[in-house]
Amino acid sequence: MGVASPKLRSRLARPAARSDANLTRVGTACEALGRPGTSHFSACANQSVQSILRLVTAAALTACATAALAHDPSAWGGLFRSRDDGAAWLCADAGLFVGAALAIAVSPTDANHLLYATDTRLLRSRNGGRNWLPEAPQLFNGPTLAVAFAADGKGAWAATPAGVFVAAAESAWNKSDMPDAALPGRALVPGLQPGRVYLLGARGIYASSNHGHKFVRVGQEHLPDVAGAALVVASAAAGLGVETLFAVFEGRVWVSADSARSWTPRDAGLPRGQVETLAADREQHSRLWAATRNQVHVSDDLGATWRSWGRPIGEGVFAIRGLATAQAGTLIVLSTHRGLQRSTDGGNTWAQVEGALPVHLEAGPLLRDPFDAQTVYAGFSLVPYSELRRRAEQGSNLLSQLDPVSVAGASAFLLLLLMAGWFGARGLARRYRDA
Repeated sequence: MGVASPKLRSRLARPAARSDANLTRVGTACEALGRPGTSHFSACANQSVQSILRLVTAAALTACATAALAHDPSAWGGLFRSRDDGAAWLCADAGLFVGAALAIAVSPTDANHLLYATDTRLLRSRNGGRNWLPEAPQLFNGPTLAVAFAADGKGAWAATPAGVFVAAAESAWNKSDMPDAALPGRALVPGLQPGRVYLLGARGIYASSNHGHKFVRVGQEHLPDVAGAALVVASAAAGLGVETLFAVFEGRVWVSADSARSWTPRDAGLPRGQVETLAADREQHSRLWAATRNQVHVSDDLGATWRSWGRPIGEGVFAIRGLATAQAGTLIVLSTHRGLQRSTDGGNTWAQVEGALPVHLEAGPLLRDPFDAQTVYAGFSLVPYSELRRRAEQGSNLLSQLDPVSVAGASAFLLLLLMAGWFGARGLARRYRDA
């Protein structure tokens, strides 16, 4: 074979030179990146991991922002407040994500001092609900069913499935002495006499004359041995201190004028066995309001006689849990199992209140502010209130709501997250090992 000419040798050498140059550039780049185990490689790996973490964080924040924008009050229960007699409402416990509002109390000496009973804890606010703090979490670590302030605004009572607790001024909460048949309590109502407080128990009514430290059952000979639906303390005239008690048992109105020792029915003119709740009028001391299954009624003689007020609330039967009136009955707000119902013409027409409210949830506690007649509080619950009471009576908790399907679904989701993290870590390790 002949020897290649100088020109051919020059052409054959050019690709090799270009390959050497490319290899030199690649080697330089590799040296810039570093090799596994070197500080340069670790820095590069850390930067890559940080970039991935930034992407994950950004995705999580985006998801949270999207959820926040998409969130509406109907996703949760909780406490709402109106400053215009129930026309417009705003959330009064923003950021707490409460499942059920069970009771609300406003101090009679300070409109900004509130106690808020929920399905998981008891909360207190001293600035009108802008901030809420857990109250005695070692005691109130489940549903708090009822709350009330003493007349001096310092003492307070709270009822849980475990018992009734009393606090004087800034002192700690202490458990009251009471019969087991009273538990779980449904409502706490201060009397007009100093140190007097009443409890609507699981069966019957209980009274205390020593600031709630001990309760005894009253009216057992006259009242049905069942749970009551409402308890109201009224006075025939302002400032007299002579109290008259009204209660609802088995759909009937009962009255006592001797500190709850004896009771008699007082529901002439009302549909028998259909009364859902009662409320005293803030402006006329001898006036009472009652709500049956789809009608509001009024009495101007402390329940001696009753008459219908306005027209029926709507079609079907309503479970009415709260009633608040203003302007001599022109404005009426009802809390029902269908949300809030409101009338601005004395009950002649009714409309469901919407806006910021969770309209498809049940409404429960309804309270008019003792300082401002136009301010009204209303509570809502994700779970029906009848179911919450049943759980309290049976002593069940949130864990009892779990079923095997829910547990299996949660376990599968957690397993999926673990697998995704494991595969992601393996992929990152393989990538940098190959590099």
